[in-house]
Amino acid sequence: MRTPALLLLGACLLAALARADEASPATDREVLSRPLAGLTGEENERFRRGRSLFRQSWVIAPANDTTVDGLGPLYNRLACISCHAKNGRGGAPEQPAERMQSMLVRLSIPGRNAQGGPLPHPAYGDQLNEEGIPGVPGEGRAHLHWRRKQVRLADSSSVALRWPSVRFSELAYGPLGKVLVSLRVSPHVAGLGLLDAVDDKTLAALAAEKKADGVRGTVNRVTDQATGQQVAGRFGLKANMPNLKQQIAGAFVGDMGITSPLFAGENCTPAQSACSTAANGGKPELSEAQLAEIEFYLANLAPPPRRQSDDPMVQKGAALFAELGCATCHRPALLTGEVAHNPRLSRQVFAPYTDLLLHDMGPQLADGRPDHLASGRQWRTAPLWGLGTLQAINENTGLLHDGRARTAEEAILWHGGEADAARRRYARASREQRQTLLAFLQSL
Repeated sequence: MRTPALLLLGACLLAALARADEASPATDREVLSRPLAGLTGEENERFRRGRSLFRQSWVIAPANDTTVDGLGPLYNRLACISCHAKNGRGGAPEQPAERMQSMLVRLSIPGRNAQGGPLPHPAYGDQLNEEGIPGVPGEGRAHLHWRRKQVRLADSSSVALRWPSVRFSELAYGPLGKVLVSLRVSPHVAGLGLLDAVDDKTLAALAAEKKADGVRGTVNRVTDQATGQQVAGRFGLKANMPNLKQQIAGAFVGDMGITSPLFAGENCTPAQSACSTAANGGKPELSEAQLAEIEFYLANLAPPPRRQSDDPMVQKGAALFAELGCATCHRPALLTGEVAHNPRLSRQVFAPYTDLLLHDMGPQLADGRPDHLASGRQWRTAPLWGLGTLQAINENTGLLHDGRARTAEEAILWHGGEADAARRRYARASREQRQTLLAFLQSL
C-alpha cells in the first residue's frame, strides 16, 4: 500500500516549486536570519528575545547578571552565534596551528552508554573542550592536517579532494589512549522548526520505501530526555537528537558548559577535580523559560528561499538531480505533521532536500564512531537547502561532516556506499551536464 508520504510527494514538489521564487530576497548576509511570515506582534517580540539569547555571550559565574552566567567550567565557545555566524555554517581550519572556530571533536571509547549512545571517554567525556575558566585547565588542543588526492572524471578533467586527520596536544588530563574521534562542522540553523515538525510516522514510511541502487535509509532511535522514551532521531549529523529542544540543550552543555532542565549535570568527568568544584551559575544555568525562548526563535526562522528556479540551466540541473539518483535521499519535498504548540508549522509542504534518515556513505566518509543505531559508516542525509547562500554569509564554509569539501562538486565525489551509484553517474556525466547540476544546487 502506498504511504501518505508517497501519495503526497508529487503534489508537494509541484507546490514547493510553484512557490520557490515567491518574494525571494536577493542573497545577503541576513538571508538565514529572517522570521517566518505572519508572526504576531507578541510572537515577534518572543522571536527577538530568543535571538538575543542565541547571540548572547555567556560569562563566568558568579556575575552581576545571573541570567547569563555559568560558562564552563569547560567549554569551546562563548555563544551559540560563535559557531553559527549569521545563522550560517562553519568551516574547518586550513592549517594545523589554526584554532577551531566553528568545529568540534566528538570523543568516545568502544561500547555504549546506558541509553545506547556513545560511551564517553573516562577522562575527556564525549567532546573535546579546549577552553577552561580560570583555575580549570582546558582539555587540550586539536590540530587538523590535510591530505590530498586527485579524482579524474570521465571527460578527463580532474578534481582535487582533501580529507583531514587530527592530532592532539597539550592534553591536560592524561593520554587519550584508544579513542574514537569524529570531527564535526556546525550546520546552518534556518528552517529547523519545519524539520522538527516532520512526524515519526513519516520518517518510518520514508525508511520503508523500496529504493533504487541499493539505497536503504534507516531511522535512528534515541532517548527523549524529557520523557525517557525511545523515539526517532532527526537532528545532529547522525540523527542522535530527537527534537529541536533537546538539540539546543545538548549544544549548550556540550559547547558552552551551560546546564539546563534536560542536561542538569556539568560537563566534568571524575578525572577533572577542578571542574567538579568550580562555581556554577545556578541549577540549572539555562532556565526552562530561556530554553523555550531559544527554541521558539530557531523554530520560527524562515527556511532558505529558492532562487533562480525559472532559469533554464537550473531547471535542467533539477531534472538531472533526479535522474542521477540524488533525490532518492535528498528528498525535494517533505510534509510536516500537526504541531499543537505552533500551528503555523502544521501540514506544511517544504523543500529541505533531505529524508532525515541514516545512510551508509561508504568507507571514505566513515568516522568509525557508532551513535545509537547509527553505525560508524552512517550519516543523516544533509539538508541541501541554503547551499547556495553560504558563500555570501560565511567566509570559511566546509561541506560534509568534517568540512573537507570546499565545493558541492567535491562533496558529491566523496559520496560512497548507498550513494556510490549516483556518484558514478555524476563522474560519467558531461561537463555541461555537471554544470547544470551545480547551478541547480546553487539555486537552493
